[in-house]
Amino acid sequence: MAKPTSIKELKENAEDVSALLKNLSHANRLMIACTLKEGEKNVSEIAAEIDAPQPHLSRDLGRLRDAGLIKARRESKNVYYSLADDRLSSLVDALCIAFGPKTKQSRKGDRS
Repeated sequence: MAKPTSIKELKENAEDVSALLKNLSHANRLMIACTLKEGEKNVSEIAAEIDAPQPHLSRDLGRLRDAGLIKARRESKNVYYSLADDRLSSLVDALCIAFGPKTKQSRKGDRS
C-alpha cells in the first residue's frame, strides 16, 4: 500500500486532482473511463457498453481526449480509444471499490 499523501503534497497537486475529477464528474465520461479500463475499444463498442447516444458519446470522448486522459488511434474507418493516463486507471479502481455492488448493499443494510 502506498504511503499516505501529506497535506503539503496534496496542496501541490490539488489543481491537477480537481481537473481530473471535474472531467469524470459526468456519468457518461466516468462510464467511458470504466469501459476503457478493460482495454482499447472503438466508438461502437463503447456506445454499446454504456448505452449512450452517438452525439453525447462523441462530445464526452472529445472532452476526455482534450484533457489528455484518453488517446485515439485510427485504423481504417474506425477510431480506437484507450486510457492515456495511469492515474485514471487507479482512480477508476478506487471508485469501483468504493461504490461497487458490495458497498451498495452494505449502505442499504446500514439504514435499517
